[in-house]
Amino acid sequence: EAGLPEEGIAPGTLWEDVPPNWVCPECGARKEDFELIEV
Repeated sequence: EAGLPEEGIAPGTLWEDVPPNWVCPECGARKEDFELIEV
């Protein structure tokens, strides 16, 4: 739950609330490239 404050994403932000145009700063993957899994 670290968030990405420098990108305007606060800790605890729900995945559904991450902007649709978000791109992972580590690997460049788009939000739509991720698959949610139940833990």
